[in-house]
Amino acid sequence: MDGWNGTELSKACSRARNTMLALKEGSPPPSSNSLYHHLYSLPFNHPVQVPSAMKSTTRSMASGASLLAVVLGLVLASAPAAHSWSTEGHMLTCQIAQGLLEPAAAHAVKNLLPEEASGDLSALCVWPDQVRHWYKYQWTSPLHFIDTPDNACSFVYSRDCHDPSGAKDMCVAGAIANFTSQLMHYKQGSADRKYNLTEALLFLSHFMGDVHQPMHVGFTSDQGGNAVNLRWFKHKSNLHHVWDREIILTTLAENYGKDMDAFRKDLEHNITKGTWSDDMSSWKDCTDLTSCPTKYATESIDLACKWGYNSVHEGDTLSDDYFGSRLPIVTRRIAQEGVRLAMFLNRVFGEHKHKAAAALHLAADDEL
Repeated sequence: MDGWNGTELSKACSRARNTMLALKEGSPPPSSNSLYHHLYSLPFNHPVQVPSAMKSTTRSMASGASLLAVVLGLVLASAPAAHSWSTEGHMLTCQIAQGLLEPAAAHAVKNLLPEEASGDLSALCVWPDQVRHWYKYQWTSPLHFIDTPDNACSFVYSRDCHDPSGAKDMCVAGAIANFTSQLMHYKQGSADRKYNLTEALLFLSHFMGDVHQPMHVGFTSDQGGNAVNLRWFKHKSNLHHVWDREIILTTLAENYGKDMDAFRKDLEHNITKGTWSDDMSSWKDCTDLTSCPTKYATESIDLACKWGYNSVHEGDTLSDDYFGSRLPIVTRRIAQEGVRLAMFLNRVFGEHKHKAAAALHLAADDEL
């Protein structure tokens, strides 16, 4: 668990033990496949309507919390995860976002989290990575990334947002829009709720991180850099993994003594008072919440071309020059995703909710 200090590791193990002790036996993971694919059969931005015949496939918050309690123990015990922002990257995103929440949004987030998370969103930010390999969640795998045409260096939603079989909207940008739309139902109360909003919160929080990782919007032939094998200093890695994890772990070790709290505080200082304080307002620019994921994905493929793929070849050894020049990109993206996740949650749950909902429905009407 490189990158975790002793205090965090102790807390993680304690939470994992408490989680497993609190579980009820015989609670099978409920299925979400058929419901989600129904949602994605609708046009992008279309208001989601679930037919009554499918209500038996939806899940209550209680059953979702039970499942999440199981996975919480697994997440804390088995972190970090592969093929996504590292555990550290996702935790930083959610910690930064939670620190920027307005009171209404902060209350909603804590209310939706399982008790075992102790109100800490970052404790479950890697949950979607842990369950994507479970049979009942395998359908979520394409939602973590976007494959774009090689060397096009652009993202076009209608062209690129689909899964390997061609199913539309099955990509990280489409997933963010979908789960944001689901969370708009939060204030309707828990009775006869159509969606598992706990899972929607975790998926949104995680995917907001993924869409900002430049190599998650990479080239199709090399799977976002996963097939570009190289060395990171003295050990084997690949280009995707360098951006997911290696740069973060290297700066944690070299600049922060593997102290996540010190790294987070440095990022938060730069957001509020330092390097990025003048940029924070523009980061939050978002006319409507359904179009913004496309903007974020476009930023990522542009960065992937200019900073990820540029001058990198199979078998290269990447070291100080690459690390030093790319670190500012990685830290800025982590800061941006934290700020933007907070903006989304504040607009969904807070006083901005009605404006955000109106924008969603207006965009949906334009599709009809």
